[in-house]
Amino acid sequence: MRFDTPTRGMHDKSMTESGVTPQKKGQPFARVKHGSAVVPIYRGKVHKWIRYTVAFHMNGKRVRRTFGSLEKAKAEAQLIARKIQEGLSATNDLRPQEREAFLTARSMLSQRELPLLPVIEEYLQCRQRLGDVPLLSAVEEFLRRTNGVKMGRTVPEIIPEFLQAKTEDRASKRYLDQLKHALNRFGEAFPGDILTIQTDDIDRWLRAMKVSPVTRNGILRMIKVFFSFAKSRAYLPKSEATAVELLSKVKEGETKTEIFTPEQMERLLSKAPAHLIPIYAIGGFAGLRTAEIGRLSWTSVNLDRRIIELRAGQAKTASRRIVPISENLACWLKLLPREGMIVPDEDRFRQATAYAKNLELSWPHNVLRHSYISYRLARLQNANQVALEAGNSPTIIFKHYRELVSREAAEQWFAITPPEGWTPPRRNVCRRKRLSLTD
Repeated sequence: MRFDTPTRGMHDKSMTESGVTPQKKGQPFARVKHGSAVVPIYRGKVHKWIRYTVAFHMNGKRVRRTFGSLEKAKAEAQLIARKIQEGLSATNDLRPQEREAFLTARSMLSQRELPLLPVIEEYLQCRQRLGDVPLLSAVEEFLRRTNGVKMGRTVPEIIPEFLQAKTEDRASKRYLDQLKHALNRFGEAFPGDILTIQTDDIDRWLRAMKVSPVTRNGILRMIKVFFSFAKSRAYLPKSEATAVELLSKVKEGETKTEIFTPEQMERLLSKAPAHLIPIYAIGGFAGLRTAEIGRLSWTSVNLDRRIIELRAGQAKTASRRIVPISENLACWLKLLPREGMIVPDEDRFRQATAYAKNLELSWPHNVLRHSYISYRLARLQNANQVALEAGNSPTIIFKHYRELVSREAAEQWFAITPPEGWTPPRRNVCRRKRLSLTD
């Protein structure tokens, strides 16, 4: 037991001198120690009488006991300090072994300057969420999964990086616009760390969009490409499937393959302005996709060899493809100037749709490509050959296009040519309405 006091002349076996400087206001007059327990004694005047106050905590409350003599105050402080140390006083509701555990825990945390209470709260939250899984096992698994992963990257941070990479890879403007639109919506819904996104969260987001199965599957494909990019940049673990890879496409159901009749196609081409003929003719007589036509320049069209060459970066399937130019397609293309890009302005695709509707022709999805494949299959009776030309699988060709038209209709389709001496009309373009108008 030790007793510290700042005044002279009060020494005994439990008191040590600590200086003669006058007591500062609010500071203890003396301190009684027993082990690690300390009980302060304060000196003051009450109605001109000197009083000594022992202050300590009991049940979370501060307790003050005042005495008229220092000896009595010291004796009380000694008793309280001893009980605190031994863990037997109401001022300390810990048993000796509990106090030892508390002091050990506090010492361990002090090495990392961590407060005890927040550490306990965080531990309990982890245990509640983990259930029967040991916390250490969960931490070890997390470290294994995230080894080499760049932590803390959010979806909005990664989107510009992804779009820049796609731009450098020379993705088409149309595809970039689609990616940007889909990913901006995704980033608004998931603004946090990409590592924390769960499969069921993405599934609920897709379902809440209330779009058609085809549109939903298209968005899902773009999100999958985005997550694949994030994995390649080490923003996600490379050793496991991403949250979006675990989602399956929605069943789209049987789709009706709608096509033009030869009479409708002939009417469309005979009325079309010169700048829209490449879209109609190449789409209807060579079966190229809209995006593929948009990537082509006239140097890919070889009328002498009667072929259109799509390089790997231009075809949807990312593989080189050679498409034959039929005799009637060659007749239409010879009427046109063939320099630069086939479709220099992407707005022309919208004009093509609007112009067909202006002629009271419906414009079903992929109508020109569907028409070509249907008539080409009826003419050749060879699904493998048509699949090779169209950049599709024989299974899809056989399933969706078999026996849609007769062979006679196919011969009529590929006999559509410009009237002799005919010149494509020149039209002014109204961009606001996306229509081609007469001069």
